Amino acid sequence: MSKHIINEPKQVVTDALVGLTLSNAATSLDPTTNTLYLRDFKKENVLIMCGGGSGHEPAHAAFVGDGMLSCAVSGQVFASPNSKQIEKALVKLSSAKGTLMVVKCYTGDVLQFGLARERWSASHTDDSVRMVIVGDDVAVPRSQGVLTGRRGLAGTVLVYKVAGALAASGASLDEVEHLAQIVASRTGTIGVGLDHCHVPGTAASESYLGADEVEIGMGIVSDELSSRSGTINTDFDLQHNEPGVRKVSPIPTASKLVDELVTTITDANDKERGFLDFKHEVILLVNNLGGLPELELAIVVKEACLNLASKRIKVERVISGSFVSSLSLPGFSISLVLLPREAVPTPIAFTSKLSFDKELILYTLDAPTEAPGWRWHYKGRPESHLEDKDEKVKAATSDVIKGPAPTDPKLFLSCLELALKRVVAAEPEITRFDTIAGDGDAGLTLKAGAEGVQAKLELDQISSEDVVAATLQIAEVVDVEMGGTSGGLYSIFFSGLSKGLLQAASERQADTATAEVWARGLELALNTLYVYTRARPPSRTLVDPLAAFILNFAAFPEKLDKAFAAGILAADTTRFLDATAGRAAYIDAEKIHLANVPDAGAAGVSQILEGIRDALAGHTSS
Repeated sequence: MSKHIINEPKQVVTDALVGLTLSNAATSLDPTTNTLYLRDFKKENVLIMCGGGSGHEPAHAAFVGDGMLSCAVSGQVFASPNSKQIEKALVKLSSAKGTLMVVKCYTGDVLQFGLARERWSASHTDDSVRMVIVGDDVAVPRSQGVLTGRRGLAGTVLVYKVAGALAASGASLDEVEHLAQIVASRTGTIGVGLDHCHVPGTAASESYLGADEVEIGMGIVSDELSSRSGTINTDFDLQHNEPGVRKVSPIPTASKLVDELVTTITDANDKERGFLDFKHEVILLVNNLGGLPELELAIVVKEACLNLASKRIKVERVISGSFVSSLSLPGFSISLVLLPREAVPTPIAFTSKLSFDKELILYTLDAPTEAPGWRWHYKGRPESHLEDKDEKVKAATSDVIKGPAPTDPKLFLSCLELALKRVVAAEPEITRFDTIAGDGDAGLTLKAGAEGVQAKLELDQISSEDVVAATLQIAEVVDVEMGGTSGGLYSIFFSGLSKGLLQAASERQADTATAEVWARGLELALNTLYVYTRARPPSRTLVDPLAAFILNFAAFPEKLDKAFAAGILAADTTRFLDATAGRAAYIDAEKIHLANVPDAGAAGVSQILEGIRDALAGHTSS
């Protein structure tokens, strides 16, 4: 839309900033530099400053407030502020602990803030001004962004938030910079628009997109500009033209559109755009680019949450609203922050008592702030507030379907407990195997699943009187706690086992799970697993020991010891195999052979088998 409610095009930025100060008495404005300050910032803390072109409101000035930014330097619409504006802000922000500049990766912003920092450093002997550059865009391919880098998009605001909260807690400049770098490096964003925006003071033009077209991969700066008007910048280089990845027609459903965006961010196999391996816990930010109705934005939130769940990616926080806009652009962006599963080490240059882990990121994200632009969000997982009717249906189904009982309930639980303990204890070794011949997360993933089942056992939520109910309960836990490929495989296997045990008991008209029932049930479960994976022995995967154990047990139910031995041997033998499936199939086979390590997934199955074997042996000896 080319209609605007303004006074003079040259004054739009200053007028807007004056309006912001009138609505937030905790701030003050320097109209000569269009810089908004927190009036009573604490000089004993690290101070956070940012800036960039205007037109992205509420970014950047509306994020000035206790617990977030100390100041924001505004350029004209879609134009970087100049270095003199930034230098003046640095002088005013002089702090005992230093200042951190958080800058979006746009050429002008990086140059102007970098120039101001270099001039500051030339006249100061200390290293009190640092700069973190945020480039979270995944739409620009690696090959295209070699020189310019990834654009800074809505994920930048999340860096503001965590850095500001940590600074407010009294942390050092090293600590604040480190946390900001962690979040910046673990964020991916992609945007979509139904049209481009119009800048006040420029001539109206025809719609950039057709009536039934959408553009995927848009940035936050309009490319509609074609002439100068006043001090509004319209001299864009190719980066600032902000073309999308592609146009799509007809406009897809929200579900299909969100799936394409989320897949673009999370697909680690995409050599051009797979910047991070999103397969664990994330923060989800759904950002309104300025002109999307809240009704539609809420639909995007819903679809994004469901899509991530279908990919077995756990959402720890959902934040939605307008954070970094492009004036009135009708569109949205999705940002994901990959939360670390373990603490990220600090650089050698400094030490800290803080643990830079998932908990610290969530704590700083949830910390209170008085910045008017920051939107409220629920401080917990989104699924915790969903209606539980589906859970009730599951529970009701479990109550109706009765399976055979263990021949010895106490021994059944003992086998399960010892198997889980062995998996947890073996995590470092399994992680080592997977670091060499995989992606390094197998140990932690298996440990997470095992600990999840242990927690259910402690709460008496794993049945000791019905093996079908027990295996279903285990399947649900590993699906949630493990996630990823291995979580899916284990969940499918245990779900198949519950169905297999039910069928085996029915075939034999048995009320208890005898060795024959278990052997047949396991064989049926393996067949179910084969429906969903192409891996077949020998494949250097968890299927090798699983199949060896099950097929031996199914052939000779009375010779359980030989089945255990076959499975454990098959797991160890994977060290000599070429990988035909799994992550190891993408790694140099010679490197794996030289390392002489078994497959991590197979090693996990071996630990389970050894735990059950030892529990049964202990029972027999007693």
